[in-house]
Amino acid sequence: MAGYRDLKVWRDSMNLSLAIYRLTKGFPDDERFGLVAQLRRAAVSVPSNLAEGHGRGTPKEMARFAAVAKGSLCELETQLLLAAELGMADRESIDRLLEKADEVSRMLAGLIRSTSR
Repeated sequence: MAGYRDLKVWRDSMNLSLAIYRLTKGFPDDERFGLVAQLRRAAVSVPSNLAEGHGRGTPKEMARFAAVAKGSLCELETQLLLAAELGMADRESIDRLLEKADEVSRMLAGLIRSTSR
């Protein structure tokens, strides 16, 4: 397996994390330790778990950590929907991020399938 930085799913999840950081800069200050922190933590967890799984050196561990990353991605999607309902960001921006998250989710599913064999 190539290095984790060569994985498209890792690069795309890093880009998603960066987009979450940019989005949350505009959230209310009183959410800094609430939803902002939760969104950022969930977003960063996705590429971090991919890197850790790769670093463990076995396909089984890669699959396990990719599954954890997928769980974090589901958290992120839920938090984005909540942010939209609370009016913290425009729906168009949220929808774009949800589309990116869906793409990452499909890639994670493929990675889990390919490393679980």
